[in-house]
Order: sequence, then C-alpha cells, then structure tokens
Amino acid sequence: MKKLAVAGLLAISLFASSAAEVGQAAPAFALTDQNGKTHTSDEYHGKWLVLYFYPKAGTPGCTEEACSFRDDIVVLHALGAEVVGVSTDSVDAIHAFGQEHTLPFTLLADTEGKVSETYGALTNLGLMKYAKRYTYLINPDGKVVKFYKDIDTKTYAKTIAADLRQLAGKSS
Repeated sequence: MKKLAVAGLLAISLFASSAAEVGQAAPAFALTDQNGKTHTSDEYHGKWLVLYFYPKAGTPGCTEEACSFRDDIVVLHALGAEVVGVSTDSVDAIHAFGQEHTLPFTLLADTEGKVSETYGALTNLGLMKYAKRYTYLINPDGKVVKFYKDIDTKTYAKTIAADLRQLAGKSS
C-alpha cells in the first residue's frame, strides 16, 4: 500500500497541469543569468517574451532548440520579442552552453526548480529535477497568450515567429 501511495505522489508531480495558463498573468520570476546578473519578469513588461524551458544544456535537443532561436533572433527582435531560456542547470553550465553556441539571448539558471515548477515545467524525480521542454509566449501586458510543448526543435523559432506575426498583427 505504501509503494502505491509513493507512486501516486510521483505521478501527481510528473503530470500536474501547467500552472501558467493561457489568458492568465505569467508568474513572476527572478533568476540569475549566464553572466551572474539577476533578471526579473518585470523588465520584460511592454515587450513580447518568448520564455522557454529546456531540460539540459548541451544535449542534442536543447542545442537544436537554442540554435533555432539564435538563428532567428533578428526576426524575433524585429517582431518586438525577447527570448529567455530557463533550465535547472548551474550558472557555469549555462554560461558554457551560451558561449559554445554563441547564443545572443539570456539564459537563466533555475537551480532549485522553483520557477520551472511555477510554470508547470518541472519534472521532479526526487533526487533529480529538470525542466520540461515548454515555451510560453507572453504578451507586452504580461499575459500568457500561447503555450507550446511538442514542437520541432529545429523549427521552434519559426513557429513562434509565425504566431507572433499573427498575434501582433504584423505582416511577413
């Protein structure tokens, strides 16, 4: 009976619904970036924000995803969007990842997993915590307008740029 209760709790933490819901205010955050500077959600008010969570710096899918954003950063900036990546990696790990792939956007270290959890993007296996590959598109008023999971990491940025064009009313 005890094993069943533990398995049930694990299932709840793994499959809990997203805490950041479309149409709701995006949860606030304050985290350290790859250069040791603290960033808060407040500094993105008045801008579109692509807030993406990724499992582990340097892994193939996370590298593909980050490089997709890097390669389309000019388009995303032209649409008025900032890109911010969040993982449970250390500041040193995200610094090395950003340097290795010349990432021109902010990476945040959520080492305790609290922000990831607030966004419903945390997988907690007890001894190991990591972020799920989730992305939130947040409008200039601070509301979540799109939630992404299960999109192609190679074309991630293009998908988000197309949605931004539509939401912001901008033509190609």
